[in-house]
Amino acid sequence: MNSLLFRLSVLAMGLSLGTAHAEALPAKPITPKVLVVTMFGGEAKPWQSHLNFSHSYALPGLNADYPDLQCDDQGVCLITTAMGYANAASTMSILSFSPDVDLRKTYIIISGIGGVAPDRATLGSANWARYVIDGGLIHQIDPRQMPSTWKSGILALGASAPGQKGRWSAGTEVYHLNDKLVDKAYNLTKTEPLLDSDEARQYRKQYQAGTPGADKPQVSVCDTLSSDTYWHGSLIAQEMQDYASLITDGKARYCTTQMEDNASLTALKRAADADRLDFGRILVMRTGSNFDREAPDQTPAESLAAQSGGFVPAVTNAYRVSYRVTQNIVDNWPQWKNGIPE
Repeated sequence: MNSLLFRLSVLAMGLSLGTAHAEALPAKPITPKVLVVTMFGGEAKPWQSHLNFSHSYALPGLNADYPDLQCDDQGVCLITTAMGYANAASTMSILSFSPDVDLRKTYIIISGIGGVAPDRATLGSANWARYVIDGGLIHQIDPRQMPSTWKSGILALGASAPGQKGRWSAGTEVYHLNDKLVDKAYNLTKTEPLLDSDEARQYRKQYQAGTPGADKPQVSVCDTLSSDTYWHGSLIAQEMQDYASLITDGKARYCTTQMEDNASLTALKRAADADRLDFGRILVMRTGSNFDREAPDQTPAESLAAQSGGFVPAVTNAYRVSYRVTQNIVDNWPQWKNGIPE
């Protein structure tokens, strides 16, 4: 998941956290064709560098580091939530219920970096999510105190043993995004050239040859797992993979991890239920910035502290791949306005 070290490095580099001068909100609501959602300044920077966000609107209640909705003249807007569930849910709620913004026809692309499972993808890979699973809404017993017959201390809510279906839920554990839109996004971007780095290529050599983790970055469709806890290591990863499969009846197998998406989607689902936006127009793109578990000759602590070279390719590829879809929507708006083109 997005490392605090990355956040600190972004601040150290002085990357933009928000615009200096916001303009007055227009008399009519802002109607983006595409709303891009990033989580911190490093993810927002490529968009700000390549697009001309000539309009900046301060919305009351947004994060103090990222206080503005930024828009260009082509119908693309950018919002940055700040990291973690609380920030993501708060920002997306404020934005989607703002009387100054009309998202009813807007396509929303959550575009950011995250951890990556080496059995599914690799550093710099770009992955469109079909299922978004909350890895934090669980029961957990410390392995030092769990029954000796258990293989895991992670249980579904209301379950009495690992592997049992939960007896109750919060209702936000799983989001299944619009398959037609996900497939459309993938088909538009599957051949998009992806940035790599010498450091990432060298780091991948620690992972088993012939597995996705050792391969070059590619665009794929695979699922993402959310959690406010930045966990790391192969044992926890397997527990999380088992849980993702359990809660989706075997339909989901995560390849990326991050700290915001279920929270953002919950806020957006509330807005969709209030006819503020179309939940079928939401995409989630996550790129691989760091592996979520150690290589065969590493400890989890060594892996967590390693500089894998994935950060720059990840933030660059999140922009490249997400922008390809954004550009297609804007350039062909008459075809996209009333639904996903065939």
